[in-house]
Amino acid sequence: MHISSDNDDHPGWQDFANCLGVDPDLFFPERGASTREAKEVCRGCVVREDCLEYALDNGEKFGIWGGMSERERRRLRRQRALARRSSDATIAGA
Repeated sequence: MHISSDNDDHPGWQDFANCLGVDPDLFFPERGASTREAKEVCRGCVVREDCLEYALDNGEKFGIWGGMSERERRRLRRQRALARRSSDATIAGA
C-alpha cells in the first residue's frame, strides 16, 4: 500500500512502511474475512502510528490502517472524542 506524497523527492512515512510492495487487497478484505494477515504485516512496523493517524485524520472508513480495522478505528475515535469532551469540561469548570 502506498499513498503518494505531494513531494516525491523527500520520503514520507509511507516509504518506510512494512506494507510497501504488499498487495493492497490484503488490507481490504471482504466483509467477514480475516484481517489477521494484514495486521501481522502492520505488527512491528516503524510507521504504524503515522499510518493510523493518517487514517483517522482522513476519515478512512475501509481497510486495515495502522494495524486497526474499521471497527477498531471507530472505537478509538469515540474514545478520543469522549476524552476530549471530558478534558474540555474539566478546563471549563476550573
